[in-house]
Amino acid sequence: MSRPQTVSLQEKFDLFTDHWSPRIVGELNGQQVKLAKISGEFIWHAHEHEDELFLVTRGTLRMRFRTHEAVVGVGEFIIVPRGVEHQPVADTEEVWMLLFEPASTVNTGTAGGERTVTELGRL
Repeated sequence: MSRPQTVSLQEKFDLFTDHWSPRIVGELNGQQVKLAKISGEFIWHAHEHEDELFLVTRGTLRMRFRTHEAVVGVGEFIIVPRGVEHQPVADTEEVWMLLFEPASTVNTGTAGGERTVTELGRL
């Protein structure tokens, strides 16, 4: 059994600079805790079988949905239910966020394409 340790989000975020490439920082019960930095718009996509939690730690995330949008500030989170099409956007500044989702989740969901990350780095 491994020894439980605290994780510094700031220290982990300092280890990478690229956008739209989540890094795994923890795992529990088939779920992964990931960190991501984003800038600009991502693609419209949905996840057929997975819910996703986005917790913003820096900047302001705009989560677009086909019928509305939600603004998520520092210290706030949003849960996107499975099957709901969405588009994460960082309009004016880089956004740092923690993601909590099943290990099976692919970042581009059912949309696929060139932004799909198949091998996630671990920090």
